Amino acid sequence: MNRLTYVALRAVRLAFFTTAFGIVAACSSSGSGSSDSSTATTCVPTDPSTADACSTVLVAVTDADGDFVSYIVDVLSITLTRADGGSVETLPADTRVDFAELSELSELLSAATLVPGDIVGGTIRLDYTNAEIFVESSGDVVAAQAIDDGGAPLGIVDIEIRLDDRQHLVLTRARTALLRIDFDLAASHDVDLSATPALVTTRPFLIAEVDPLEEKELRVRGALIDVNLDESSYEIRVRPWHRRLIDHGTMTVFTTETTEFEIGDAVHVGAAGLEALSMLDRGTPTVAFGTLRVASRTFTAARVFAHDSVGGDRFAAIHGNVVARNGDTLTVKGALAVHRDRPARFRRTILVEVGPDTHVSRVGDQLVDLDDDDISVGQRIVAFGQFANADSAPVDPLAPDIALTLDATAGRVRLEVTRLHGTVNSFVPGQLTMTLRAIDRLGIDLFHFAGTGATPGEDANPLDYEIDTSTLSLDGLEIGKWARVHGFVTRFGTAPPDFAGRVVVDHRNIPATAGIGWGLAGTAAPFVGMGSAGLVPDLTNPDIGLRHHLLLGHTLIDLFDLPGPLTVAPSVTSGLYAVVEPGHVELFADFAAFSDEIAIRLGGGSRAQAFAAYGSFDESSIELTAPRAVIHMTLAGP
Repeated sequence: MNRLTYVALRAVRLAFFTTAFGIVAACSSSGSGSSDSSTATTCVPTDPSTADACSTVLVAVTDADGDFVSYIVDVLSITLTRADGGSVETLPADTRVDFAELSELSELLSAATLVPGDIVGGTIRLDYTNAEIFVESSGDVVAAQAIDDGGAPLGIVDIEIRLDDRQHLVLTRARTALLRIDFDLAASHDVDLSATPALVTTRPFLIAEVDPLEEKELRVRGALIDVNLDESSYEIRVRPWHRRLIDHGTMTVFTTETTEFEIGDAVHVGAAGLEALSMLDRGTPTVAFGTLRVASRTFTAARVFAHDSVGGDRFAAIHGNVVARNGDTLTVKGALAVHRDRPARFRRTILVEVGPDTHVSRVGDQLVDLDDDDISVGQRIVAFGQFANADSAPVDPLAPDIALTLDATAGRVRLEVTRLHGTVNSFVPGQLTMTLRAIDRLGIDLFHFAGTGATPGEDANPLDYEIDTSTLSLDGLEIGKWARVHGFVTRFGTAPPDFAGRVVVDHRNIPATAGIGWGLAGTAAPFVGMGSAGLVPDLTNPDIGLRHHLLLGHTLIDLFDLPGPLTVAPSVTSGLYAVVEPGHVELFADFAAFSDEIAIRLGGGSRAQAFAAYGSFDESSIELTAPRAVIHMTLAGP
């Protein structure tokens, strides 16, 4: 086996919130039109006066935990097809999206106004021409190029949306539809690090399902239209992922008495924040984080940032993790650079200059007095300032890495919630020590902790990382088992403790993904065990390709390194299982029926190409309990 290969095991999700259920698979058509042939005459999507007769479809994007540092592609269109053969476009313009950025939240992509009717499918068009795909290799961030099965660079890819004939997407008058589609990279990507650049073999497909919106924070970006103090709300023109000009529909954002507002250096709560927002000019950029209530189809913000607290307006900004600090210079990796005069771009390395005049705040603690020494190694930040060398740093992702420099000495830095991934060394009430494997989506080998300790001998040690857990419950933890901790890094030069925990997640609640591939030709014998109790991949099969891993938290575990064979077992509650062939899919809520169908296909001459399962992993039984799984198969021969 080639141990230099890097295996992409993650589920990136294009989440269109609706009540439909189906499958989408890659197709080769050149795209579809954007005409609307509905016979409805009372709704004119371009006329606000007919809004009460129209339907709204909210489109959002999200991502599961994964192993890409960056996965930026252009979404060119999302076209929905009506039962009568007509079609309608839901995106007003190309939209660039970094799916790797969205592991802990969703982002609203558009709020499309459509004529009521019956939607039976559609097409999503992606453009990989200017993709910015980066992975980790030997303690560094390296560029990767997306290729097809034949080794040719990917360009424009059309992915067909197919909805179950029994459950079409029905758009009704004056109601908001919520559709969710998973762009599943785990079963369709292999990344080979032995090449330069790394090569990502890509066979994209999507699965649409009935499930309502999961409890995941939603980010809503847009330009301010108006503020309604009486209804505790404000309206925006949706502009996703740092887009500045083209509107993607309108959205009402509701607030409460506990909603936090950050507008430049000023912090407000509740009505006072909404009042401050009402004083800003129309078109002021805003970003809100909160929850979308499925039943009422309303979005309520927990936090709102506006004006100088949003990068790309008066200030440039960077988003990323501090991997090292030398005096007043922060080294940030896995960073997104938000420019004032050009599109946002991913950067492998950005240097941030801070000083005594840098205003520092912390999410959830905006009223706490902080300074630049509160920014330490590991901390996730958003920094605001001006780029000193934007024109000299290359934009070609395959070019040598030349660090951008952001001057934030007279700017601002916001400390974001940071997520630790690793295994438990020890724990007692109020304290936890871990062996760190990753911080947010960066592997621990990227971080250099010099200077973090109160004395040189007390610098943070990733093999024995000390976390202050205060009064948090640690009951679910087990020594040697996986855990996550959310919180903030301790002030630079004061460790230990190294980190202040706000949330602790034990191994039972960390999502796991298993993926295995057998190449384009596939295999006739993918499993040594099949049935209602589970599927057991055959690791002695000579057809196994580059993908044979379990992704647990941020760590890839080779299936060959497990103490025994992996069993993929059914969920004890509801499940969704799919058998995919070119041009055809069958969906199952029952795992036994799913297993039986695989056996039938294999017996009829089909071959398995790839398999992925998602759920929770039990190390003691070497079992992954999967509420969702998908297998890709070839068509049977003549």
